[in-house]
Amino acid sequence: MSSITRGSRPVILAGVAIAALALAGCSGGGGEADPEGPVTLKWFQGSGVETNIATAEALATAFNDSQSDIVVEVDASGPSDSAALDNLMKTRLATNEMPDMFWYNSGSLLQALNPDQTMLNIADEDFVSGLDDAWVAAVSTDTGVFGVPVQTAGGGGFFYNIPMYEELGLKVPTTWDEFLSNADAIRDAGHTAVELTFGDAWTSQIVTLADFYNVWASDNDWAKKYTANEVNFADDPVAVGGFTKLQDIYDGGYVNEDFASALLNDGLEAIATGEAGHYPMLGFAQATIATNWPDNADDVGFFGIPGDSADDAGMTVWMPPALYAPANTEHPEAVKAFMAFVASPEGCDAITGALGATGQYLVEGCAVPDEAPRIVADWAPYFEAGKVAPALEFLSPVKGPNLMQIDVEVGSGVRDGQSGAELYDDDATKQAQQLGLEGW
Repeated sequence: MSSITRGSRPVILAGVAIAALALAGCSGGGGEADPEGPVTLKWFQGSGVETNIATAEALATAFNDSQSDIVVEVDASGPSDSAALDNLMKTRLATNEMPDMFWYNSGSLLQALNPDQTMLNIADEDFVSGLDDAWVAAVSTDTGVFGVPVQTAGGGGFFYNIPMYEELGLKVPTTWDEFLSNADAIRDAGHTAVELTFGDAWTSQIVTLADFYNVWASDNDWAKKYTANEVNFADDPVAVGGFTKLQDIYDGGYVNEDFASALLNDGLEAIATGEAGHYPMLGFAQATIATNWPDNADDVGFFGIPGDSADDAGMTVWMPPALYAPANTEHPEAVKAFMAFVASPEGCDAITGALGATGQYLVEGCAVPDEAPRIVADWAPYFEAGKVAPALEFLSPVKGPNLMQIDVEVGSGVRDGQSGAELYDDDATKQAQQLGLEGW
């Protein structure tokens, strides 16, 4: 089992918080608990995503069953369209109409909600010390910490077909040159070496985005410098690799003939059934493989986008959504008690019960089950070795809106990687100026 095993302190803290709340209600000193009944907390889930709703309901049920002083109710209403949901979140926070808690993204999207003014700061709560440092960075500003993880973190990189690797005697690559050598062997054996699915244009970004670990490994402060416009992609010999590697894949003749029209499910089927040797993808897609091609679920492994150094081989991580609370919640102590439960092994167990083993937990004392899918199990060594970095979008608000179109052009041979990086830098500059960031 893979786990963060520094202890089970969050469980204890959750119990302490709930007990303290109950004592406050009995003291006659104006505490939150009503002597005639429990405190009721409304949790606005709102995404319309079935797995997210199931997660929220499982956490609420487990917490409600664990004590009797607080009742969490999940409100799964709200638009499924992400833009409409973002606008609703911003409006409710700005007008003080947000319920006691809400579900939202971590990372740069959080900053658009102006958390220092609109959200409950939990930086001083003991349970925060049991959260992964990379996670805390994804839900923080310079002055506060605001959320706890409600799902697991997953890697971005290459899915690979294990039987094909075994048949050709290949080893998981730890450098980009080794990857290209493997791709040559797969192509020469008559297989598709790298499946691309530009019919779903968002998938064109995976190589570029998942290559960020290599940038971070070369300079841990790169994201801060990028946000301040002190570095960019085109002029950095490591950062430009996110684009030139995509060019290498096209130039090597590795891709499927229908790459321009193929869709996500086509790519997942190809990698699961052995039609392709590699497929650049985010870890969440392993659940689709397990559902649609269950007999092949253990035939698909994972590795991060390799860089130049085998010693620094690592993985870019996509952080899960978070549970937050508005600054004006009427029940801050009850909210913190629920957050402490979510940030505990009991909370992790509730998530596993709802979704199965889908990724790496970011709470100490939580473990990935032994029966985890192979892709999930392959993430564990990266976490255990500390060879992980959050995707750039979790460290910087700067992300140009046209990256997928630029990567489609690079991955289709329309432009080279260097010019793609230059075009993306221009795109990001416009977005940073719209955000009013200093230095742009």
